[in-house]
Amino acid sequence: MAKTTRISPELFEQIAGHLDKNPDAVRRRVVAIERLMERSMTIPGTKQPVGLDFLLNFIPVVGSFIGAAMGSYMLWEARNLGMSKWQMARMAGNVGTDWALGLIPIVGAVPDFFFRSNTRNLRIIRKHLDRHHPATVTVEG
Repeated sequence: MAKTTRISPELFEQIAGHLDKNPDAVRRRVVAIERLMERSMTIPGTKQPVGLDFLLNFIPVVGSFIGAAMGSYMLWEARNLGMSKWQMARMAGNVGTDWALGLIPIVGAVPDFFFRSNTRNLRIIRKHLDRHHPATVTVEG
């Protein structure tokens, strides 16, 4: 049996300290994760964008857990920004809803066309950044 190891809090802080916590860098990272999860490709013959979140639904049960874990990364970034507990609860609700809908085999991919939790969470984070860190505002084109 493999021996489990623990990461000391000091080592964890050292590893986590390498991520740039300035709001502009956070904005770039959450936009990139949203694009990967929700809009990284289009269905041939349509203009409907889909991403990794949609594709993961075709892996029964495990895919939904992977999608939820990747969606939770945005929650971690929100915590690092100092967002309110109410905003983070809304974001967790979005991820949880997407996770629960994705647990339905094959049919769980259908709601991903209509309920894009990562896009909703990005909107919440952008609103916070625009209000509290106006220097990070970018013009969408």
